[in-house]
Amino acid sequence: MAPKSDNAEAIQKSLDSLADSGKISFREFGKQKVYIARQDQFDIPNSEELIQMKEENAKLQQQLEEQKKATSLVEGEIKALQTNLTLEQIREREVKLKKEVKEMEDRLVKLRGGVTLVKPEDRKVVEEMFLEKLNQWRKRKRMFRDVWDTITENMPNDPKEFKEELGIEYDEDIGVSLLSFSNMGQRDKKRVRVQ
Repeated sequence: MAPKSDNAEAIQKSLDSLADSGKISFREFGKQKVYIARQDQFDIPNSEELIQMKEENAKLQQQLEEQKKATSLVEGEIKALQTNLTLEQIREREVKLKKEVKEMEDRLVKLRGGVTLVKPEDRKVVEEMFLEKLNQWRKRKRMFRDVWDTITENMPNDPKEFKEELGIEYDEDIGVSLLSFSNMGQRDKKRVRVQ
């Protein structure tokens, strides 16, 4: 790489050469020279030419806007086409959907025919769990009654008021009946035996 002073000298020589050939002029301000391009070498347009250039510029600007709009329309079409499925993808999807429809139709035929889709061993597990929970409910209800009766037996106040004061609700207060659930469990037992 040449030192900066060599570059400066080369530039200075080039500027002096251009000044000697009359392409640029310069003025000296002490040790400094200011170089200026000579304006007489340029064609300066008259007012009619300027108006014509402005009109041409406006036309070119309008053409540019039209090209931008056309480009954005084409880009929009390209994006729309890229989101569409190919014929191969459509065929794959059709096969998949036909398979799903077939499976659903087979299941619907079974349901209409009254076939139980729950395996007997799964049903038995659920019924046993239901009966176990029902028995726990019955035991806890009995335990609560025993404790409640013991607490309220010698109370001077009305047990109903005490119950409301504590915010206690019986199953019946909220429309739940252990008996209805027990009956449902009994019906399920009979149905299991019949099948």
